[in-house]
Amino acid sequence: MDKIWDNGFRQTTSSTKPINGPDDFKGFKIRVPVSPLWTSMFKAFDAAPASINFAEVYSALQTKIVEGQENPLAIISTAKLYEVQKYCSLTNHMWDGFWFLANRRAWSALPEDIRTIVAKNINAAAIKEREDTAKLNANLQQELAGKGLTFNQPAVAPFRDKLRTAGFYAEWKGKYGDQAWDLLEKAVGKLS
Repeated sequence: MDKIWDNGFRQTTSSTKPINGPDDFKGFKIRVPVSPLWTSMFKAFDAAPASINFAEVYSALQTKIVEGQENPLAIISTAKLYEVQKYCSLTNHMWDGFWFLANRRAWSALPEDIRTIVAKNINAAAIKEREDTAKLNANLQQELAGKGLTFNQPAVAPFRDKLRTAGFYAEWKGKYGDQAWDLLEKAVGKLS
């Protein structure tokens, strides 16, 4: 499909301390998705990332296997992670979108007119989902603060500087290639 669906920007929660700068990640045990990109990023921050499937996040936080995790506010709310976390640092370190996909053979087997109708409606639903997510995220910080999460807004520049000096940007520019990296930098500014 042409449109990416939106979960919002990812934020960092912690049971032990707010994350105010990259040095706060040093030795920090953080749950990350099972993904080389996430693991690489938090290793660049000198954190101790643990790849844990989402179904196990709440219990991993509750039993202190990890001190924190990172997810969009909607996920923090839905999964009730505020029950086992004290701080939420608005790090906005990664945008969390997802593609709506179909099996290529099954999709190709459908008549063209059916594919057109399905794609049109899924893409239209993606735009509505983005609007819903934006509205939800606009109210969630206040709602989560009412449930006990303490929020802070760290500056972005020190995190980017740390990722640059640790070689994170160079590593992923090499993996994604110049064309994709140029598109990213057009959206967020110079990284590497």
